[in-house]
Amino acid sequence: MTSFNRSTSRRLKKLTQIPSIWEGDRRPLSPSQARGDDGDGSGECILWVDGSQGIVRGMDVVPHQQGPEAIVRTLMRAMEHPHNPAKPARPQRIVVRDREIQFYLRGVLQDLEIAIDYAPELPLIDELFRSFAEVIDSEVPDLPPQYAKALQEEAFAIWQAAPWEFLEEQQILSIEINKWDVGTLYASVMGMLGMEYGILLYRSEDSLKRFRATVLKDDESQEYLEEAFLKQDCLFLTFERAEESDEEDDEFDDLADLPLSEIDPTFGNIHPLEGLRSVLYDEEALVVLVALEALQRFLRDQRRQLDGDSFPALSRRYRISSPESPESSDDATKSLSVTVSTMPQLAEELEEMAGFDLEEDEYESDGEAIFRSLRDDLIPEDSFLSLGVLSWEMLEHLRKGVTYHKAGEIPQVGDGLPVILIQTSRPKAKIVIENVENAGGLKAICFNPGADPFDSTSYDLGLLQTENDELFLFGEFEDEDPTHVEARKKWNQRCKNTNGYCGLIIAKGLTGASRGNPQLRDMMALFEARSLSPKELGIGTLQLIPQA
Repeated sequence: MTSFNRSTSRRLKKLTQIPSIWEGDRRPLSPSQARGDDGDGSGECILWVDGSQGIVRGMDVVPHQQGPEAIVRTLMRAMEHPHNPAKPARPQRIVVRDREIQFYLRGVLQDLEIAIDYAPELPLIDELFRSFAEVIDSEVPDLPPQYAKALQEEAFAIWQAAPWEFLEEQQILSIEINKWDVGTLYASVMGMLGMEYGILLYRSEDSLKRFRATVLKDDESQEYLEEAFLKQDCLFLTFERAEESDEEDDEFDDLADLPLSEIDPTFGNIHPLEGLRSVLYDEEALVVLVALEALQRFLRDQRRQLDGDSFPALSRRYRISSPESPESSDDATKSLSVTVSTMPQLAEELEEMAGFDLEEDEYESDGEAIFRSLRDDLIPEDSFLSLGVLSWEMLEHLRKGVTYHKAGEIPQVGDGLPVILIQTSRPKAKIVIENVENAGGLKAICFNPGADPFDSTSYDLGLLQTENDELFLFGEFEDEDPTHVEARKKWNQRCKNTNGYCGLIIAKGLTGASRGNPQLRDMMALFEARSLSPKELGIGTLQLIPQA
């Protein structure tokens, strides 16, 4: 048996011994553990109370696997560092209700002149644990237990359907339920930008429009946005990374790249008068369960029509089994008729509200130069950049598996297609791809001379020309850099082999294991284009202009 060091015993004996009787015990916090069920539970609570003064002197929660030493450690703190308002002291007598603990304490505390007695009941501790149990029993679970499993299954079905791959937030789906005081829900899918994933189920079209209009106002302060957020009237399902994951750089990971085991669905409600709560009550759980089941079926049936350039008018009606228990529903309500429809007119209205419908020529002025000013806002600053070659075999695989824009018939001469590879995070890659597509696609790739007149440094500037004749800077390379000089020689020769054809690859995985060496699965888009010489581009040497 472990005993105190002599110095520890001497220190404890210096404490004032008060004429008090202390009660001590350890008990499981989880009711299932108290019944002897398997499972980790919530651990065990160790309590030391002064029965004479009616105060708690020490309390700890420990894993149930910990041995009897844990109760001694808590007792030491109860003597030397008790909870307020108690003062450091040692008792004359200790009472426990466990014979093993009694004999153990007698051996450990034999030098402290403390009597260790047994009693079948400990009135003060019994009352405290009854209070704990009442608090635990009164806690509201995040999901009603009878619907929790079904909700989790529906959430993972939505995750695997990945509607954010083909639906934007403004492309609203109506879900007509007409049950539990809910008429129609309006579903908005989050996730196309790779930042937040989930489904918002608005209780009214007006609430959805009002929120959109509010966040599009000029005032973008955090307080303003938070107020607008809390004024929504909706149920929600969001997806987050499971808390137990200990991967580094969590904040930079895209959830879509994680395995299903690391995805954690969260349900909740937002209402102007209630605020946000990550809890669903019974009727709310029923509504969400039916809505997600109908939505999941609709996505499965209409995926091909939805995964296109337009947002067509579609509608399907489904018979959904009522999730209510048989005791609470008769034959007439064992199934529900739920209609899911697209809302292209509302989507168009929301796009107009956000200014998505403005044509490029609204921004053009007569007599504008062929090229606008050189821009550097297309490629993210922290991207990985390389000049390389894509083998003809890999080119065929890539054309079939990613966003692909063809430029013409490319002769398969040499070792492959010369490419510029840009690797960034998945959300940023999506934005780059969208911006290039919105500009009409990629027209040409060029290396043009540049100069800094202040230090006489010469550069080779990598430029992307989009179909709307905008120029974007993707790289600055010093003329005297031997690595770049060699890469440029190979680039020029390969472009000559392909009759001037080249490509731009946008890849994800900058923060993952494939950083700097993206694999085929990381490549998200291929834009084929022409390679232009500085003479063909015709803009001369670009000079750095100091900013005022």
